[in-house]
Amino acid sequence: MVAFAAFLRRQYTAGPRRWAAIAAWTLTAVAVGVAADVWIGTPSAKAIREMGNLPTASTVYDKDGKPVFTVFRERRIAVRLPDISPHLVHAVLATEDRRFYDHDGLDGWRICGAFIANLRAGGRTQGGSTITQQLARKTFLRDDKTLRRKMREAFLAVRIEHTFSKDEILEIYLNKVYLGEGYYGVEAASLGYFGKPSKALTIDEAALIAGLIQSPSAYAPTQHASRAIARRAVVLQQMVDASYLDSETAGRLQKADLHLVNGFGTDRTAQYFKNHIVRFLEERFGWEAVSERGLRVYSTIDMRAQLAAEDAVARGLATAEKMRGFKAPRRGDPRGSLQGQKPAYLQGALVAVDPTNGEVRALVGGRNFGESQFDRAIQAKRQAGSAFKPFVFAAALESGASPATVLTDLDDAVYVPDGAWRPADGHSSLESMTMRTALRISSNRAAVQVLKTVGISRAVAYASRMGLEAPAVPSLVLGTGDVTVLSMATAYGTFANGGWVRPPVFIRKIEDRDGRVLYRDDSHPSQAITAETAFLMANMLADVVNRGTGYRARQAGFKYQAAGKTGTTNDYHDAWFIGFTPALVASVWVGFDDPKTIVPGGYAGDIAAPIWGRFMQQTVTKDAGWIKAPGGIVSAEICRESGLLPSEGCYRAYVVKADGTVTDQSVVGTEYFRRGTEPTEYCTMHGQDVRSADAQILTRPAAAPRVWLHR
Repeated sequence: MVAFAAFLRRQYTAGPRRWAAIAAWTLTAVAVGVAADVWIGTPSAKAIREMGNLPTASTVYDKDGKPVFTVFRERRIAVRLPDISPHLVHAVLATEDRRFYDHDGLDGWRICGAFIANLRAGGRTQGGSTITQQLARKTFLRDDKTLRRKMREAFLAVRIEHTFSKDEILEIYLNKVYLGEGYYGVEAASLGYFGKPSKALTIDEAALIAGLIQSPSAYAPTQHASRAIARRAVVLQQMVDASYLDSETAGRLQKADLHLVNGFGTDRTAQYFKNHIVRFLEERFGWEAVSERGLRVYSTIDMRAQLAAEDAVARGLATAEKMRGFKAPRRGDPRGSLQGQKPAYLQGALVAVDPTNGEVRALVGGRNFGESQFDRAIQAKRQAGSAFKPFVFAAALESGASPATVLTDLDDAVYVPDGAWRPADGHSSLESMTMRTALRISSNRAAVQVLKTVGISRAVAYASRMGLEAPAVPSLVLGTGDVTVLSMATAYGTFANGGWVRPPVFIRKIEDRDGRVLYRDDSHPSQAITAETAFLMANMLADVVNRGTGYRARQAGFKYQAAGKTGTTNDYHDAWFIGFTPALVASVWVGFDDPKTIVPGGYAGDIAAPIWGRFMQQTVTKDAGWIKAPGGIVSAEICRESGLLPSEGCYRAYVVKADGTVTDQSVVGTEYFRRGTEPTEYCTMHGQDVRSADAQILTRPAAAPRVWLHR
C-alpha cells in the first residue's frame, strides 16, 4: 500500500504529460481489448466465404417442369439475382438500403439519420443497418440489442463487403431473409403467397413481399391482410422517393386488391407419391442432401391426373360404404379407429401409368396419408382374382390359339394333388364358348381349360415376363398369386404398348442446384409378348368394357375407346379393375387392410370399375384413338358360336329376347386372327340344339332349321 501511494505521488509530481500518456495507453489497451473481443467473436474467413451455402429445399417438378412440392429443413428455393423480378429488387433496396451500391458495408448517412430520428422520438424508431449488416446479423450473430453485438456486426459487414461483390451480397440476402409462414427467401415467399416465381411478380406484389422483411408476423397477408396492404403502401411510397416508381403508378397500386394463391397447396395432395419419391432420394443421397442442398427432381406426376385419382377413389369408397349389406365401420366412425398402419375402414388404391414410357402419372396409396402412411399401391400385395386371367389367355394366344378358339368340356375337372377340382363359376353354365366370350363374361371354368391347354409352367413364365409372380398351381388363373396395384398397371401396359413392358418410372432426372445431372432414368423396355398377341388381347378386353363385366366403367361417364378387366377374389375380399387406352393405364383396387368381405355379392364391376371410369373421364380429355393392328393380323367373318367360317344358316337365327319375343338375327361377326390361324372350315353346328353365353338350351323346332339364342 505504501509503495502504491509513493507511485501516485511520483506520477502527480511528474506533471500533466505523464497523465496524458497514461490515458493514451489506457485507451489503447481498451481499444485493443475491444478489437480483440470483436475479432474473436466473429467467424473465420472460411465461414464467411461459405455463408452463401444456404440450406435450400429440394424441389420436385411435375411432368411439364412445374414445381409441385418441396422437401426441406427450411422452405427455401435458391435463385440467382437475374432470375428475381427487378420490381422486387427495387422494393427491397428502397425499403432496406437505398445507398447499398454506394457504401462499403456501413452507411454513415443512414446511421446519422436514424440517430437523429430516434432522439426526436425519444426511443428507437429507425434502424441504421445496411443490407450487409442485416446479412451479417442473420447469418452469424444473435439478435440482442447491445453495443458489443453492433460492433461485431459492423466489423463483419466490412469483411463481407471485401469477400463478395455487391450483387453476390444482395443475392445471398434475398435468398436468406425470412418472410413469414415458414418461407425463407423471396422465391419461396413468392410461390407461397402468390403462386408464382419471383421473376413474375408485379410491382404491388413485390412491394408487399419487401414490406414483410421488417416484421414477417405483424404484416403476414394470410393473417393480417389490412396491415399487409398498409405496409405495401409505405413500400410503394418509398419506391417513389427512391425514384424507382412514379407517384401516379404508386397511387393506383396502393388501391390494388390483394389476391393470394398458395403455390405450395399441392403439398397437401399427392402425399403417397411424394413419400415414394422422398424415400428414393433419401436412400440415394441422404436426408441432409435432400433437405438442404436444393436438388431439382423432375418427376413424372401429372397433377391433373393426381387430383382426379384422389377424387375418384374418395367418392368411390364413399359410395361403396353406402351399398346394401356393407357392415364395416365407415371412415369417421369411432369403430374405425386407427390400428397402427391399418385402419379398420375400407381402403382403396389407384395407379395411372403412361404405357409408352412407363411414367407414373398418378398414385393414390390409401384413403388418407395422415391417418396411414402404408402405401397400398406399392407395398400391399393382394390376390388379383379374375384380373389375372388375361396373362394366361395371352400365353394361349402366343401358343397358337385365337379369340375364336372354342373351349369345350368346361365341366371337366382338373386333377390336383388333393383330387378333382372344379372352380365355382357364377357367370355361365355353358359347356363350350369361344375364348373371346370366356374373357368377356369372365368364366372361371373356361379359364381353367385355357390354363390346362397352355400348361402351368408356360403360364407362369409369361406372367413373369410381364413382371408378375404367380404360384405354379391351377388356381393361378383365378388370381391366387399376390400382386401390387402398381405391378398390375405395368403388366396391363404390355397390351397397350405392342407387347413391350416398361418398368415404372417416378423420376426422370435429378440435378443439383447448379444444374449438374446427378441421376437420370436409364430403364429399358423388354418384349414380353408379340405385337400380334398384344393387339388381340386389347381387342378382346375392349369387349369387357363395352358389354362385359366392366360395363359400369362406361356408366361412370368414360366414352373413349378402352379395354380392361375386372377381378373379384373369394368371399368378395378384393375388387379390382385395370383398364387402358393407348396413352394411359389405370389400376384400381378396393378392400380392407385385414382382408374381409367388402359387401356380400360385391363384384368388382360394381365397386372398382366405376372408380376407374370416373378417373378416366376426368383425366382423358381427348380420344387417343385405338391400337393399330400390326402387319401379322388379319380379319375374317366367322360364326360367333362355332368360331368357324359362317355357313348360310349363321346369317339367320331365332333370337329370344328378355320379354319372350322372337326375332331373326345374324350370329356372324368379324374376328381378328394372327395370320395363319384364321379358320378354313365352315360352321356345321346350326341345325342342332345350341346355346350361347347369353342363352339357355333351346330346342329347335323341326320346321325351322335355325339356332335359338336367348338374349
